Amino acid sequence: MKTVTSVSGGKTSAYLAANYPTDYNVFALVTTSDKTCLYPDKKLRQVVGDRIGREFIGTLEDDIIIHTILDLEQHIGNKIDWVSGTDFEDVIEYKRDYLPNVMTRYCTTELKMRPIFHWWHNNFNEPIEMNMGYRASEKRRADAMVEKLNSNGLSEFKATFEKGNTGKNKWVTMEWRKPNFPLVNNFIERIDIEKYWKGKPVRFAQYNNCVGCFHRSASFLNKMSKADPTTFDWFIKQEEETGNFFKKNMSYKKIKESNFTMNIPFDYDSEGCESGFCGI
Repeated sequence: MKTVTSVSGGKTSAYLAANYPTDYNVFALVTTSDKTCLYPDKKLRQVVGDRIGREFIGTLEDDIIIHTILDLEQHIGNKIDWVSGTDFEDVIEYKRDYLPNVMTRYCTTELKMRPIFHWWHNNFNEPIEMNMGYRASEKRRADAMVEKLNSNGLSEFKATFEKGNTGKNKWVTMEWRKPNFPLVNNFIERIDIEKYWKGKPVRFAQYNNCVGCFHRSASFLNKMSKADPTTFDWFIKQEEETGNFFKKNMSYKKIKESNFTMNIPFDYDSEGCESGFCGI
C-alpha cells in the first residue's frame, strides 16, 4: 500500500511531511478567477499554473501559502504534487448560489478533497495509506474519522466519472484510503511543532485556511478583513451577488464594518476547521 501525506500549508501538516516521510505528498490549492485577487508575482503565477495544470489567477488562502509549499518541498527534499479543482466561483455557481456554511461544508469537499481524490484515482486507483495531521490533543477528531471507516477499515468517497444512460452523472462510491495518525500515536503537540519550525527556512502564513473561512468567529473575521481586505472583500462580493450568507444572520460586510471592543486572540486550535479536511 503506497503512503501519502496531505499537506495543507499549515505548520502541523508540514511537520508531518518533514518528520514522517511518505511515498507521495499532495497539496490542494483553493483558487479564484477574480482578478482583483491576482497573485502579485507573475513568475510565481506561472509556476503555480504549471503545477496545477491550468491558468492560475489567485488564491483565497493567504498568498504566503505559495511560498510555504515551495519552501517545504526544498526542506523535505521531496516532490509535492499540486492539485486544484475548479475555481471557488464555479463551485458556488454549481451549487446554485448556496454558500458553504457550518451546516453544509461543501467547500472542503469540493475544493480540497475532490481534487485530491481525483489525483489518487489517476495515479493509484487502489487504496493508499494517508498520514493525517491531527495532533495528540486532537485524538477526538482522529477517532471520529476512524468511526466513519467501512468494514475494510477504509475511507470512502462518492465521485462521478461518466454519464449514465439517462444523461445524468453516474455516481460511484469508492474506498480509497486508510488514515494514519503519526502525531497522535507519537504524542506530538503544538509546542513540539512550533519548536521544530523555529529558525527553519519555510515561510508560513500567520493563520491557515481561507481568509474568510466561516469556521472563524466574527471577531476573528473582522481581524482578517483588516489583514487582507482585498481577499476578504471577495467573500463579501459572493454574499451580495447570491443573496446568501456564509454565517447565519450576519453578513461579512457587517462583520468588516463592526468594531469589536474585545481583543480576542487568534488560536488555531479553536478556530480551525473541524471537518477533518482543512488544516490537516
